[in-house]
Amino acid sequence: MNEAISVSGAIGGADGKEMTLETGRLAPLAGGAVLARLGRTEVLVTATASESPREGANFFPLTVDIEERMFSAGKIPGSFFRREGRASEQATLACRLIDRPLRPAFPDGFRNDVHVVGIVLGADQQNPYDVLALNAASAALGMSGIPFGGPVGAVRIGYSTDGEWIPHPTYPEADGCTFEMVVAGRVLADGDVAVMMVEAAGTPGSVGHYEAGAPKVDEAVLAEGLEASKRWVSEAVALQRRLIAMAGVKPTMDHELMVDYSPEIAEAVAEIGRDQLAEALEVADKAARLAAERSAAESIIAAVAERFEGADGIEQQAKSAVRSLSKSIVRERILGEGRRIDGRGTSDLRPLSAEVGVIAMTHGSGLFQRGETQVLNVTTLGTQRMDQ
Repeated sequence: MNEAISVSGAIGGADGKEMTLETGRLAPLAGGAVLARLGRTEVLVTATASESPREGANFFPLTVDIEERMFSAGKIPGSFFRREGRASEQATLACRLIDRPLRPAFPDGFRNDVHVVGIVLGADQQNPYDVLALNAASAALGMSGIPFGGPVGAVRIGYSTDGEWIPHPTYPEADGCTFEMVVAGRVLADGDVAVMMVEAAGTPGSVGHYEAGAPKVDEAVLAEGLEASKRWVSEAVALQRRLIAMAGVKPTMDHELMVDYSPEIAEAVAEIGRDQLAEALEVADKAARLAAERSAAESIIAAVAERFEGADGIEQQAKSAVRSLSKSIVRERILGEGRRIDGRGTSDLRPLSAEVGVIAMTHGSGLFQRGETQVLNVTTLGTQRMDQ
């Protein structure tokens, strides 16, 4: 049996919560494998990378999968063949939660496939597994030899009806909260935390809590929560670093960083097309703006291809450089002039409209429109027998 290397540490203050990270016992052939435990909730997360870049990819092919298993809660699948079903909505959201803060921590131009898989081995119905899996994924990547700028620590915090931020709330504690945030970040050399992701939402019971007099969540409260979360993110990072130091890091894999376009191409695109793109991005109407952008891009790419005739992949390089230039122009305009892509200020709203009873035969329907974006909602009332 392989020897396990394990570290444990208190998280979230003095309420007895402890996170454990373990490696070495399970999945030894994976690039990195970490078993994380909080209460009796356990998640095994593995990280593996391909040996060579994906052919023709102009993006970083990171895949995150979360596999929930019925046995983790002591249950048997209810289908005739006793097989697990498709991924639940919760598992899909957990994959996205893990992907978002990890993706920016890989080097630009890294095109090797990276697969992060989390298997929920135990679910105690008290502690959520998603933030636990995120911390385990970061630790697994950190020891795998895959180029990764971690560790990335994460914490979920809930704003209680008493006006306090609770770190790593259990499900019962979350029921007593009006608002939740998941904060992920890296610890910098000076000890500060660089926040890489914030996901926030009200809780299902928030309306009832507010009606009962719970304190509201405003910008000042959110800022206070973000600042408080940094300490708990630092705790998660420190725990990961302890595990990585004890287990050791595999040699960094040989990898090639792909360049989307050369500096010469970027310079030529900016020289030829900055004014054209800036003018196209001024158009307020979305359809007209997209047409203007497309026309400007085609003109710029043709001019650059003519200037660098015979160069390898010149059209693809020019296309990537045009996309980067567009983003740069939009960013400069927002930060420098306070204007967005269609000329609106940072606090200006597009025209709003709403109507109900759009479809005659349904139980209920409503159409909401903001600018040129529409959402049509249809409601069908079910019986109590259909309750889930």
